[in-house]
Amino acid sequence: MTTTLGSDWHAWQESWDRQQEWYLPDREERFRVMLDMVGALVGPEPRVLDLACGTGSITARLLERFPEAVSTGVDLDPALLAIAEGTFAGDDRVTFVTADLKDPDWAARLPYDSYDAVLTATALHWLHSEPLAVLYGQVAGLVRDGGVFMNADHMIDEATPRINAADRAQRHARMDGAKAAGVLDWAEWWQLAAADPVLAEPTARRFEIYGEHADGDTPSAEWHARTLRAAGFAEAREVWRSPSDALVLALK
Repeated sequence: MTTTLGSDWHAWQESWDRQQEWYLPDREERFRVMLDMVGALVGPEPRVLDLACGTGSITARLLERFPEAVSTGVDLDPALLAIAEGTFAGDDRVTFVTADLKDPDWAARLPYDSYDAVLTATALHWLHSEPLAVLYGQVAGLVRDGGVFMNADHMIDEATPRINAADRAQRHARMDGAKAAGVLDWAEWWQLAAADPVLAEPTARRFEIYGEHADGDTPSAEWHARTLRAAGFAEAREVWRSPSDALVLALK
């Protein structure tokens, strides 16, 4: 826990990915399916909005898969944005915007009026259902006709409590084993960032903004699809699923 990464942004990016994979062992598979659907529906040169982008995990995989893509990352977290901006410094395909998605005017800060694809992963569970539905309406206004929105996140079906409990038990058993082998969890990763001379100040600001963790909702994939259709998308459904997470795609 005394490691200092300083301004080695790629090391921070890698460290974040490993910490997230502790919670989400299927994380790369979700990204693969997400980008498969981007290519299938809007082609290999998309203009993408990386919504609640964090360290830029989606953008990194997008540009590796589609080198002619352009990406706008938007987030409010100063520490994760510092890592993202450092990682992509000098890459004119990428722009980052600091904005609060609960601010009604957040989209006015974006460099483009419309996008081929808006993508987000493991982020919008920070929002309760009502502000999330409002956000979906705003996103619908940003996606061009024929464009897509995709959200990969915790999406729990409350109609299957025994299945949910069994999944939760096996996931936590796997996580306990990995933790014993030295994997950093969320809290430990943030302790590392808080102790680092480069990230200490933005990390302190981050906790002033967010507190310890999300207090939002994790509605079912069906709820997300229904809400996206009500927001103005022509089609919406789940396109990938694990026992506890799903990827919902909406087509304008």
